[in-house]
Amino acid sequence: SAAFASGMPDDATKAQITEKLTAEGYEVRRIDMEDGMIEVYALKDGKKLELYLDEALNIAKVHGDD
Repeated sequence: SAAFASGMPDDATKAQITEKLTAEGYEVRRIDMEDGMIEVYALKDGKKLELYLDEALNIAKVHGDD
């Protein structure tokens, strides 16, 4: 997708990610790129999480603060 080619998700992609994750109960704080994956900083149930999304915007990996 274009988000991956440019190295940063565009505003439309960020909006799509925010909408999708908010519906899943996450509070999105920041969206970045890292190692070719979209990295999302979010809160869920009071925990800070780093979510890594694949090209289909599905969560591929989660790092928590536990």
